[in-house]
Amino acid sequence: MPTSAGFIVTSILLLNLILLVAGRATGQSDNKDQIAKGQYVFAVAGGCACHTEPKKAANVGARPFPIPFGKVYSTNITQDKETGLGDWTDQQIQDAIVKGVRRDGSKLLPVMPFEKYSGMAQEDSKALIAYLRTLKASKKVTPELNSWAPFARSIGTPLFLVVFGRFSTAPAQAPKSGLERGRYLVEHVAICGDCHTPRNFIGAPNRALYMAGMTEKDSPLGEGVPNITPDKETGIGDWKREDIVELLKSGTKPDLDNVQGLMYEVIQGVGHGYKDMTKEDALAIADYIKSLPAIKNKVK
Repeated sequence: MPTSAGFIVTSILLLNLILLVAGRATGQSDNKDQIAKGQYVFAVAGGCACHTEPKKAANVGARPFPIPFGKVYSTNITQDKETGLGDWTDQQIQDAIVKGVRRDGSKLLPVMPFEKYSGMAQEDSKALIAYLRTLKASKKVTPELNSWAPFARSIGTPLFLVVFGRFSTAPAQAPKSGLERGRYLVEHVAICGDCHTPRNFIGAPNRALYMAGMTEKDSPLGEGVPNITPDKETGIGDWKREDIVELLKSGTKPDLDNVQGLMYEVIQGVGHGYKDMTKEDALAIADYIKSLPAIKNKVK
């Protein structure tokens, strides 16, 4: 009888051990899958190239961006605890990405496209944060906002968002295919309109010229940005959907010229970029862009 009871106890302990090991293995597998998904979201977001200065350390920020009242610098998104995101909670990172709220409660300037990211699916933003957790810590302090307007962040940003802000409600899951998938990727992950839509003198996008490009003189990036609406004369109306896919995947235009500047950077990404998106997603983006209203706007 004791032998039988001992066998039962041993069996129960062994079964619990097997379940514990299996549970850990499943958890590790789930986390690995989520990180891989987050890496893909990071790639379709252009490798978050704005957080890396060209030919310098990856993801540590300090890249300058001119704004109407000065200059702002991108932040360190590595896991460094002092100068990056290492001490931030997942919720704090989420709030910064989709609400523009920093860990101390202050507002990020809308140079960071948090309004657009607010429509990123919850599953995608959660995966993206899991991937950001894997970025190697690298210490680099973000330079302070350089502005002649001392209340630009505390007063200017809330007023700007009241007048011009357009936040979205994030779906639980992203659309899986078709035109809706393309619209989702363009508007809430790749954020194509952020560069391809001209802005007024205070940096608000001119929605009447959505995706219609801007000249070098008008561009805050200091480089001309092409019209990518389907206008045949001034846009890409003559391009086939496969031409758009080729550009997204390799940076090569139909005339065999190559893209330059920030577009080249987001295609290559910081380790991962547009070049790594699936052909299906590139086609979905192409179909959505071709569905936009054609706008005549010649960009020299």
